[in-house]
Amino acid sequence: MKNLINLKKYFVVIILIASCSQNKNELFKVTDNFVTSLEKTYESYGLLGGKEHTILTSDGLYSISPVGRLINVKIQKAVSDKDYEELRTDLESHFKDDKRVNKVYICAAGTIMIDCRK
Repeated sequence: MKNLINLKKYFVVIILIASCSQNKNELFKVTDNFVTSLEKTYESYGLLGGKEHTILTSDGLYSISPVGRLINVKIQKAVSDKDYEELRTDLESHFKDDKRVNKVYICAAGTIMIDCRK
């Protein structure tokens, strides 16, 4: 019986890890597409360009909006500063070898910015 309980806990942990990883995979795909579009399609999205181009991940957790040559990533639920710092670290790691991205940082509004300015 004890082994069955431990096995259930193990599967719950695996499912949680897999779902978090899936969320970030979709986020990375969307942000990659915006970075590429700034290289190939748009010089800039303009100051108000983000509203019509904003994408919400399928799980509703992340909102991604381009503004000028910046990409704004917002978590769509109440989270701590630690959660945003973790997201910043993940995005920074994802883009570390991408020369099109200058910096990934937490802006004063508390969201993540991916800086693609030339």
